[in-house]
Amino acid sequence: MQANTPLLTASLTVVGAVGLWGIFDPQGAVAVSRAIVERSFEGRGWFIMLTVTGLLVFCVWIALSRYGTIRLGADDSQPEFSTPAWLAMLFSAGMGVGLLFWAVAEPLTHFAFGRDFLPEPIAASEALTTTLFHWGLHAWSIYAATGLCIAYFAFRRGTPMLISAPLISLFPGEGWARVTGWLSDFLAIAAIAIGVGGSIAMGVFQVADGVDVLMQGNGAGQELLIAVFAALFLCYLPPLMIDLGQGMSRLSNLAMLIAGFLLIFVILFGPTQYLMNAILNSFGTYIAEVVPRGFQTFTFFDDVLGQWFADWTLTYMVWWIAWGPFVGVFIARISKGRTIREFVLGVLFVPTLFSMMWFGAFGGIGLFDTLEGNGGLVATTQSNVERVTFDLLARLPLSGLTTVATICAAFLFIVTSVVSAAFVLGTFSTGGDPEPAPRVRLIWGVVLGLLGGAMILSGSIEAVRSLIALGALPFVFIIVLLVTCLARALKEETHADR
Repeated sequence: MQANTPLLTASLTVVGAVGLWGIFDPQGAVAVSRAIVERSFEGRGWFIMLTVTGLLVFCVWIALSRYGTIRLGADDSQPEFSTPAWLAMLFSAGMGVGLLFWAVAEPLTHFAFGRDFLPEPIAASEALTTTLFHWGLHAWSIYAATGLCIAYFAFRRGTPMLISAPLISLFPGEGWARVTGWLSDFLAIAAIAIGVGGSIAMGVFQVADGVDVLMQGNGAGQELLIAVFAALFLCYLPPLMIDLGQGMSRLSNLAMLIAGFLLIFVILFGPTQYLMNAILNSFGTYIAEVVPRGFQTFTFFDDVLGQWFADWTLTYMVWWIAWGPFVGVFIARISKGRTIREFVLGVLFVPTLFSMMWFGAFGGIGLFDTLEGNGGLVATTQSNVERVTFDLLARLPLSGLTTVATICAAFLFIVTSVVSAAFVLGTFSTGGDPEPAPRVRLIWGVVLGLLGGAMILSGSIEAVRSLIALGALPFVFIIVLLVTCLARALKEETHADR
């Protein structure tokens, strides 16, 4: 397919301008993004929560309905990848970097905040439940809804793999549909590029701190950050030149094997009984509270809780929306031949269950250490959030080995994120080609590196999160439109079969 020149030019111009702005005026970029995001959260926080909760309800309903047996492709088509490889690829593309970064830091941050209002045992339980809410079903419902819509229209109706395709397919020849579709593709590209750029920065911060721990340093300086970023840049370019199944599948499987090893190690060499109790307890409280929390906006609470809700829950929901077009299209690309029910159940529940075990283990051991009277990890979370996972591993046996494993996993997760994002961006900029040319993928790899470098210069995780939210805010409305198109198309298909 030929490149969509106007879309490619506009998106590269805007995304490149954001990257250059972040490089030459990082403080100004951060200040403007924070101001816009805060204003948007004040006016549309309710709409964000209603949207993500509605997506979860929609996904569960469609998986259990008569539409669940519809295959994403011809009725006799079969999946391209094995189920384990499929799950590893979608998981590493969707959350890998963040899981390593926030494994200990987020539960302890919520605990430190909550114990000002609650007894410490209740604050600990709430910290884990809140973390699971941020990384659980609501997040993956965004990916599932976006990916299902793209996969259905691409493999069932033969449309290009574009965000605009469902709208243009249902309303051919309509001028307003073409304009809205072009804008949807443009906003999706912006959300993907800025979101992945933020994940690059987050991963580089953590890898650099891990290397600094191995070198027994006092903190990762600018030179180490640049060295890690340069190594990352050189490592993610070669996979962009080969077939997606050869490169991405192998890297994803290796990253997930390392992450699985770390999870088992922490459970076995930590306070095992305590951690298993924590995992089971957090699972139960999450299941009981997942629906009520999806409608909670802290309307009747003071400004402190309202600001916490905006800084964490709303920011996370918008963060996942930022990654929605990227992960959604990528999941669609690797899901041809699966039924709607298999797609939704796999995307929703398998990663959520892994996240429950992951945060229950890493967060549980951090809370155990803190409740036993050692406040060092909480202090590290507040002073150097990138290092807290390594500080926890240092309290367990074989800390050198697990630190190296964490660095390798984080590095691989960044590479898989960039590679999959470059494929998706290449797909968009070539009119929906699922196999964009290596040259196009390389261009987007360089652009993503530029954005990642700009966010690294900001020097702040909070700044990175604000920039990601800024890129995603407009896409909240697009995802509602996509789901509406999917519902209409499924209804048309079932009526036609009668």
